[in-house]
Amino acid sequence: MGVPPVRRIASTALCAALLAGVTGTAFAADSTPERTQATAQAPVPGADKVLTQVNSLGHFGTVLEPVKTLLDAVLKADKGQLSADQATKLVKAAKDAVAKAAATAPAASAPAGGDARAQADNVKEAQATLDKALDTLQKASTDGDGDQVTGASHGVLSGLLGLLASLLGL
Repeated sequence: MGVPPVRRIASTALCAALLAGVTGTAFAADSTPERTQATAQAPVPGADKVLTQVNSLGHFGTVLEPVKTLLDAVLKADKGQLSADQATKLVKAAKDAVAKAAATAPAASAPAGGDARAQADNVKEAQATLDKALDTLQKASTDGDGDQVTGASHGVLSGLLGLLASLLGL
């Protein structure tokens, strides 16, 4: 049995990440009108953390689109090879999107709570891992060795999922 095509793995991983993010928050929301009351109610325990995760979902599009564009271009190119200019442009766009999304994570400052510092550290580490994977993909897509592109693409997907998980605080 051979290895599944990278495109199929990539789309499956991205769909699973998006599905988990979207459906997880849908189950957390209760929109039944018969439960609505006119009296003030206490917030749901842990609501702040869930709302932070829900708000993070908006950043996924910012990160996913440029990375998807890069992977599409590389995986559809003849033997996974791009021109140096095209690879540089696509990787720069992906890194800019990653940096923009990572900047929305809680700051790892001294006044921040332990959870916020830990999440910020996780996001920073995940960003560095993804940046390194993007560099590896850029090199593979311009070196002339199509076999390296597959491994580098897997590295980008793994790094992307790590970043998305860290942004959600998982």
